[in-house]
Amino acid sequence: MSSGAVHFSTKGEYGVRLMVELARHYGEGPVSLADIAEHDDLPRPYLEQLVVSLRQADLVVSHRGARGGYTLASPPEQIRMGDVLRALEGPIVPMICAAHDRETSDQCGRTTFCTVNTLWVKVRDAINAAVDSLTLAELASPPIPTPGAHPAHVVV
Repeated sequence: MSSGAVHFSTKGEYGVRLMVELARHYGEGPVSLADIAEHDDLPRPYLEQLVVSLRQADLVVSHRGARGGYTLASPPEQIRMGDVLRALEGPIVPMICAAHDRETSDQCGRTTFCTVNTLWVKVRDAINAAVDSLTLAELASPPIPTPGAHPAHVVV
C-alpha cells in the first residue's frame, strides 16, 4: 500500500509527536528529550536534530542544567500545527509549481501557461488551511475513541 501523493516525512511525524508531548507538560517546566524519546518510542538523536528547526522557528525554548530540557515558546493554544509542520518540513506544497515564492515555482517551465497549476494551488491552499486550523492544544488533549473505529482513527 502506498502512502499517497501528498505525505509528510518522519520529520513532520516525529516533530509533531515531540510538540504534543511538550504541550501535555506545558507549565510544568522543561521536559528532557530522553523522557520524550522513551515515552513516545522515538529515537533521541533524531529528536535532537528536530529541536534545532523548532528552536529556529521560535516554537520551543531550550533550558540548560541538571533539570534542563525543552518547553514551548508560547501556550499550546497559540501554536498552529501549520507553523510546526512548516518549521520541520519547509513549505507545504503538493507540486513545485504551487510554491508561494516565484523563484521556486518558476523551476517548472510550464507555470506560466499550465492550467493544471490551478489544481495544485487549490490543493496547497486546502492542506495549509487544514493544518493551520488546528492548534497544538487540540492535539494534546486526550483522544476520544470512536466506537468501532480503527485505533488510529480517533476524534480529537
